[in-house]
Amino acid sequence: MSIAFLSLAEPAGRLLIGGVFVFAGWRNIRAFPILAGVIAARGLPFAPVLLRAAIALQLGAGALVIAGMWLMPAALALIAFLMAATYLFHNFWDYQGLDRTNRINGLASNVALVGSFLLVAAG
Repeated sequence: MSIAFLSLAEPAGRLLIGGVFVFAGWRNIRAFPILAGVIAARGLPFAPVLLRAAIALQLGAGALVIAGMWLMPAALALIAFLMAATYLFHNFWDYQGLDRTNRINGLASNVALVGSFLLVAAG
Protein backbone atom coordinates (compact mmCIF):
# COMPACT_ATOMS: atom_id res chain seq x y z
CA MET A 1 0.00 0.00 0.00
CA SER A 2 1.16 3.47 -0.71
CA ILE A 3 2.27 5.73 2.10
CA ALA A 4 -0.11 8.42 0.83
CA PHE A 5 -3.08 6.10 1.24
CA LEU A 6 -2.00 5.01 4.72
CA SER A 7 -1.43 8.60 5.81
CA LEU A 8 -5.04 9.42 4.87
CA ALA A 9 -6.69 6.14 5.86
CA GLU A 10 -5.84 6.25 9.56
CA PRO A 11 -7.23 9.73 10.34
CA ALA A 12 -10.22 9.11 8.07
CA GLY A 13 -10.92 5.85 9.88
CA ARG A 14 -10.60 7.53 13.28
CA LEU A 15 -12.94 10.31 12.14
CA LEU A 16 -15.55 7.82 10.99
CA ILE A 17 -15.47 5.49 13.97
CA GLY A 18 -15.07 8.22 16.59
CA GLY A 19 -17.58 10.43 14.81
CA VAL A 20 -20.25 7.78 15.11
CA PHE A 21 -19.97 7.97 18.89
CA VAL A 22 -19.87 11.76 19.04
CA PHE A 23 -23.00 11.83 16.86
CA ALA A 24 -24.68 9.15 18.99
CA GLY A 25 -23.87 11.05 22.18
CA TRP A 26 -25.56 14.19 20.85
CA ARG A 27 -28.50 12.14 19.61
CA ASN A 28 -28.83 10.50 23.03
CA ILE A 29 -29.02 13.91 24.69
CA ARG A 30 -32.14 14.59 22.63
CA ALA A 31 -33.64 11.18 23.51
CA PHE A 32 -32.66 11.41 27.19
CA PRO A 33 -36.10 10.79 28.79
CA ILE A 34 -36.83 7.79 26.59
CA LEU A 35 -33.40 6.22 27.09
CA ALA A 36 -33.46 6.82 30.85
CA GLY A 37 -36.81 5.03 30.95
CA VAL A 38 -35.43 2.06 29.02
CA ILE A 39 -32.43 1.82 31.33
CA ALA A 40 -34.66 2.02 34.42
CA ALA A 41 -36.99 -0.62 32.96
CA ARG A 42 -34.01 -2.97 32.65
CA GLY A 43 -33.64 -2.74 36.44
CA LEU A 44 -30.60 -0.49 36.74
CA PRO A 45 -30.65 2.06 39.56
CA PHE A 46 -29.87 5.73 38.98
CA ALA A 47 -30.76 5.54 35.28
CA PRO A 48 -30.39 9.29 34.62
CA VAL A 49 -26.94 9.33 36.24
CA LEU A 50 -25.82 6.27 34.27
CA LEU A 51 -27.13 7.77 31.05
CA ARG A 52 -25.30 11.06 31.66
CA ALA A 53 -22.08 9.10 32.25
CA ALA A 54 -22.65 7.06 29.08
CA ILE A 55 -23.25 10.20 27.01
CA ALA A 56 -20.11 11.83 28.43
CA LEU A 57 -18.17 8.67 27.58
CA GLN A 58 -19.52 8.61 24.02
CA LEU A 59 -18.70 12.27 23.43
CA GLY A 60 -15.33 12.27 25.18
CA ALA A 61 -13.93 8.94 24.02
CA GLY A 62 -15.29 9.48 20.50
CA ALA A 63 -13.56 12.88 20.34
CA LEU A 64 -10.31 11.35 21.63
CA VAL A 65 -10.42 8.70 18.90
CA ILE A 66 -11.01 11.39 16.27
CA ALA A 67 -8.09 13.42 17.64
CA GLY A 68 -5.81 10.38 17.86
CA MET A 69 -5.17 11.02 21.55
CA TRP A 70 -5.14 8.44 24.34
CA LEU A 71 -6.31 5.86 21.83
CA MET A 72 -5.96 2.78 24.01
CA PRO A 73 -7.97 4.12 26.99
CA ALA A 74 -10.57 5.68 24.67
CA ALA A 75 -10.96 2.47 22.67
CA LEU A 76 -11.19 0.31 25.79
CA ALA A 77 -13.78 2.65 27.32
CA LEU A 78 -15.87 2.44 24.15
CA ILE A 79 -15.57 -1.36 24.17
CA ALA A 80 -16.94 -1.42 27.73
CA PHE A 81 -19.70 0.97 26.66
CA LEU A 82 -20.60 -1.24 23.69
CA MET A 83 -20.80 -4.33 25.88
CA ALA A 84 -23.20 -2.62 28.28
CA ALA A 85 -25.26 -1.01 25.51
CA THR A 86 -25.51 -4.30 23.66
CA TYR A 87 -26.89 -6.03 26.75
CA LEU A 88 -29.35 -3.22 27.50
CA PHE A 89 -30.59 -2.31 24.04
CA HIS A 90 -29.98 -5.31 21.79
CA ASN A 91 -31.58 -7.97 23.97
CA PHE A 92 -32.84 -9.98 21.01
CA TRP A 93 -33.75 -12.92 23.26
CA ASP A 94 -36.75 -10.93 24.55
CA TYR A 95 -38.23 -10.33 21.07
CA GLN A 96 -39.71 -12.13 18.08
CA GLY A 97 -39.97 -11.44 14.37
CA LEU A 98 -38.65 -8.20 12.89
CA ASP A 99 -37.86 -6.71 16.32
CA ARG A 100 -35.66 -9.72 17.07
CA THR A 101 -33.94 -9.43 13.68
CA ASN A 102 -33.27 -5.72 14.23
CA ARG A 103 -31.75 -6.38 17.64
CA ILE A 104 -29.58 -9.20 16.28
CA ASN A 105 -28.37 -6.79 13.59
CA GLY A 106 -27.54 -4.25 16.30
CA LEU A 107 -25.62 -6.92 18.19
CA ALA A 108 -23.66 -7.84 15.05
CA SER A 109 -22.84 -4.17 14.41
CA ASN A 110 -21.62 -3.73 17.97
CA VAL A 111 -19.45 -6.86 17.71
CA ALA A 112 -17.87 -5.36 14.57
CA LEU A 113 -17.31 -2.07 16.40
CA VAL A 114 -15.63 -3.91 19.28
CA GLY A 115 -13.30 -5.51 16.73
CA SER A 116 -12.58 -2.08 15.25
CA PHE A 117 -11.77 -0.65 18.66
CA LEU A 118 -9.48 -3.57 19.41
CA LEU A 119 -7.55 -2.58 16.28
CA VAL A 120 -7.53 1.07 17.38
CA ALA A 121 -6.27 0.07 20.85
CA ALA A 122 -3.54 -2.10 19.33
CA GLY A 123 -2.68 0.87 17.08
